[in-house]
Amino acid sequence: MSNEDYRQRSLAHVWHPCTQMQDHEWLPLIPVKSAEGVWLEDFENKRYLDAISSWWTNIFGHRHPYIVNALKAQLDELDHVLLAGFTHAPAVELAERLLRLAPPGLSRCFYADNGSAAVEVALKMSFHYWRNQGQTQKTRFIALENSYHGETLGALAMGGPSMYRDTYAPLLLQPIHVPSPDCYVRGAGESWEDYTRRQFWHLDQALQRHAHETCAVIIEPLVQCAGGMRMYHPLYLTLLREACDRYGVHLIADEIAVGFGRTGRLFACDWAPPPSHDRDAQPGITPDFMCLSKGITGGTLPLAVTLTREHIYEAFYAEHKAQKAFLHSHSYTGNPLACRAALATLDLFEETRVLATNRVLTQLMWSRTEELRQHPKVAEVRQQGMILAIEMAKNARSREPYPAAERRGLRVYQYALEQGVLLRPLGNVIYFMPPYVITPKEVERMCQVATEGIRLATRD
Repeated sequence: MSNEDYRQRSLAHVWHPCTQMQDHEWLPLIPVKSAEGVWLEDFENKRYLDAISSWWTNIFGHRHPYIVNALKAQLDELDHVLLAGFTHAPAVELAERLLRLAPPGLSRCFYADNGSAAVEVALKMSFHYWRNQGQTQKTRFIALENSYHGETLGALAMGGPSMYRDTYAPLLLQPIHVPSPDCYVRGAGESWEDYTRRQFWHLDQALQRHAHETCAVIIEPLVQCAGGMRMYHPLYLTLLREACDRYGVHLIADEIAVGFGRTGRLFACDWAPPPSHDRDAQPGITPDFMCLSKGITGGTLPLAVTLTREHIYEAFYAEHKAQKAFLHSHSYTGNPLACRAALATLDLFEETRVLATNRVLTQLMWSRTEELRQHPKVAEVRQQGMILAIEMAKNARSREPYPAAERRGLRVYQYALEQGVLLRPLGNVIYFMPPYVITPKEVERMCQVATEGIRLATRD
């Protein structure tokens, strides 16, 4: 079968995600026959460098042989079994290992099957905790503007970008949104740390006014990914942890996109500096709920997990007649195959010293985008670990954006596909989130194609 055969068959029956399907009357779908490492291959043997890890999931590349072999062995033993009233080795072993790696104080794992579901678990669990504690007035949440937490209704309500949520507004919870610490909009000459500290005032004020009715604050630590890869200083995490403790509110860390090494440490929460009153403390914060997915299985199978603290678990632990149980479930909760893939992924972190290797790749991505930092139509190049974002603008000095209707990012996407590189833009933002197995030569190719594509897309 040819590429065109699969295009037509797909267009006849498949409704593709996050897509205006009419675009595919002129923008060809890319049928993928196979994949290996950082490369995708279509049915006519053209290859594409997957610079975005297929929506940020394939952190060790496609079909990593170690993960594939672990899955084959698991399939010979157990494919799936319900996790209600039953358990199995991969779910137990994965929970144990995740909790050894997670910030101290997290002691329980609740499995789900995608990132949105992990957020739903955290939201419901936080609300239900307060209810079980007799604090039924706590029914609201605080979230950051420009945040994104998923597409199911609870997660969608927490998000900020209007393009995702406005259509469904009548169906959604009404959280309290506060200004983001997004350092792209900091003042001229203002440091990331100073701007972040200044922006935290808004969240502190919201807690002062609403803590009595607030279950939790939910954030994406360090990087608001779907909101345009906007970034902020880790000081915000320290200040937020202190404030949540002070006001008696839970903290939910949505590490779905930024966990498992993407920011340069295993978890983004690990970057938080010690509080000013205890400089001898270890860096990092412990949220009350940590949501994980995407890279957890190396991008092979869907899996998500919400980690939480023992005292939260204990608030649900009671006799049946107390009606305190957390009655939330998914059919594929804790699927053995997905858990085994996650265990293999954790093995690779231990055996390959990938975080140290990534520091070299991080520096290379930065050096190979130097030309763009001087480009008259690039307002900012920013980076956090293995995430690098390039913000195109109509006027770089004033940061006047290109009108969305001009779809400048799409022009870069089309050019890059012609050159054999997958760069899926976020509006006017071109970004790299490549698999950790990318080679220096492949990094240089990725950066070269992005530079050429931006040069062409910004010609007036």
